[in-house]
Formats: sequence, C-alpha cells, structure tokens
Amino acid sequence: MSLEVFNVLPKPERACFAIADISGYTSFLAASEIEHAQDIIADLMDTAVRGLRPPFRLAKFEGDAAFVYAVNDSLDASLLQDTIESTYFKFRRRMRDLKRASACECKACAAMGDLDFKFVVHQGEMVKQKMGGREELAGRDVILVHRLLKNTLNERFGKRAYALYSDSCFQRTGIVDPTAQGLVEHHESIDIIGDVKLWVRDLEAAWQQEDGRTRVEVTRADAHVTWEFDIAAPPQTVWEYITVPGQWEKWWPADAIIEKSNNGRRGVGTQNHCMHGKDAVIEETLDWRPCDYFTMSIQLPIPGTPKITMTRTLQLRPDGTTHLEMHVAKPKPKDREFVDKAGDKFAGNLTAAIEKLRQLLAGQEPSTAVIDEPTLTNEQLRGAG
Repeated sequence: MSLEVFNVLPKPERACFAIADISGYTSFLAASEIEHAQDIIADLMDTAVRGLRPPFRLAKFEGDAAFVYAVNDSLDASLLQDTIESTYFKFRRRMRDLKRASACECKACAAMGDLDFKFVVHQGEMVKQKMGGREELAGRDVILVHRLLKNTLNERFGKRAYALYSDSCFQRTGIVDPTAQGLVEHHESIDIIGDVKLWVRDLEAAWQQEDGRTRVEVTRADAHVTWEFDIAAPPQTVWEYITVPGQWEKWWPADAIIEKSNNGRRGVGTQNHCMHGKDAVIEETLDWRPCDYFTMSIQLPIPGTPKITMTRTLQLRPDGTTHLEMHVAKPKPKDREFVDKAGDKFAGNLTAAIEKLRQLLAGQEPSTAVIDEPTLTNEQLRGAG
C-alpha cells in the first residue's frame, strides 16, 4: 500500500455521542393512523434535535432515534446534563401543548401520551468516513453508544424516561461524585466489550421537580431597568458563554470567576465569586431554566449595600441569532439611588463586554481595549448606600 493512501486515512477525533430515542414508538405506529402518527413523531423528533444543538450536531436520524455528537475533548459537565434534561423538558412541554391544542379523536392523537424519550450519552473516539455519498461516524465508541440502547434499565427501574451516561463520559467531564448529583450507578455487559459502568438520571422525576419548581423571574414589565443586546449566535451558545466560568472569563472583565456548588452541578444555589483585585462580587443563582433564563442575586463588595436581583433571558430570533435581555428588579425606595449609580457604571462596562463577546463568537480577535471593572469603587458607592 502506498504512502499516499495512508496520508488520507481518517484521523480519530474525540467526541461526545448522544442518542435521543422515542420509547413506545413501535406500538404507537402499529396501532395508529400512519398519517397522524408520522406527523406527531416528526414534530417530537424536531423538538428533541433543536434542544440538543448546539453543542451537539445531528449525525443522522435512525428511525425512532436521533444520533448526535459534539466534537470536543471535554464538555462542561453541568452544561452537558442541562442540555439533555432541558431537551427532555422541551419534549414534555411540547407534548402537553399538543394534547391541549388537539381536538382530533384519531388513535394516534389519543395514544401520543404513551410516547416518551430516553437518552444514551457516551464519550470516546470516532472517525468520519464517506460512505454512499454521505459522511458517517465509525469506531468502537460509536458502536458502544448504540449497543447501550438495548439495556436492562426497564427491568431494573421500570421506567422509560431516563438519561444513561457512561462512566467514561463523566470522567472526561470532571464529575467526581455522580451520586451527589442524584445519579444511580448501573452496569451493562456488552458482547466483546465487556462490563460497562454507567450512571442513570430518572428524567420523569427530574421533570416533576422542574414542573413544580417556583419561578423566580424579573420580567421586562416588572423591571426597574432593562439592558438588551442581539448576538449572532444561537441561545445555547450564548448560554454557555454567560454561565460556564471558563467561557465567561474570556469576555467578562473579572480577574477570575470562582464557582461554588454543593454537589458540583450548576443550578439553584450555585454561587459565583467574580474577583476584581482583592474584592469579589458574589452572585447566587435563584432560578435556573436552561437555556431560557436564570435569575441571580448580586452582592457588591461594599458593607451595608443591598443585594441586586437580576434575570437574564435568552430568546431565539427568526434569523437564528439570540436576543439577550437583563432585567434588574425594582429596588426599595431607600436603595434606588444606590442601584441607579451602580447600574450606570455597570451599563457602560456591560456594553463593552458584550461587544467583546460578539467578536469572540464571530471568530474575531477580541478587542484588547481596557474595560473598567463592572462596579463602582468603594469610595464612589459609599455615598449612595
């Protein structure tokens, strides 16, 4: 074999693989009118794929499943789980909306409540190959993630809605103790490959918790002040860059961002310490709805000053860009002067930082212009407290 042939062999790439699979698909199609049944399945699959990308991209549809992947050596662990779970929540909301909106009495519409989703997630290596005029993913880990769809979870747990993560996936994403995050250890024996250690998330329980959670949201109508920006990137990407410390630090004017969470999972109760020299602005998450909005209380490093509550919302524009809004809650009358002064300072720095984020997401070299810290100095603010 010539050297030229070796030079064109595909190179292995690290990737995270996920399969979103519809439970109850076969029995649903067999017992329903094909036209309505296929429309419902297509609608739900579209909902799932839209929820997964980015960070995932579609490899292909496989009947009742969507096979997606993200080329990344190490995805953020919280972002990965948020992506899977928020996709499932979108499916549940979509299913609820379809039921409420439909007056059809056909078998397909009556039986769509029997459908559910399960997800299998694994991280490993792949190669891309051209087969039959299209790109296909190949490799041991691609085989493994598909084999994990045929598992014993129903026999053990009696549930169809779950997310099944390989232990190697969690090792790569840095989760030290999955049990602290409410995941359950599981094992599967796969032919040739052998024993595979896995972790299970009960998605039905996660949905019930999500659906019953009290919302803490500052709406535009209730806001004291609103800042808004359009960013040429999808909401999932913008969400990553405004919530994941390693991405956030690339454009936000802070020396460092230290994240603290009780179980290592980002969400309600997580604290961010945005370091500015010897001072830290402390933000605590009050509500967490990836990738729609999150609400935080903000404590500036000045004794006696009030906490400021802010909600950041992300909306998808028809052109695929993101409309980002930041809503500041109305302060008490005695705190209004302080909040207004802090807001004036913050607004200028925010505008400069968002422009840096835009350049970063556009693949441009971010501006090296100096950006002031996002708060007033102690001396400037004491008079307003």
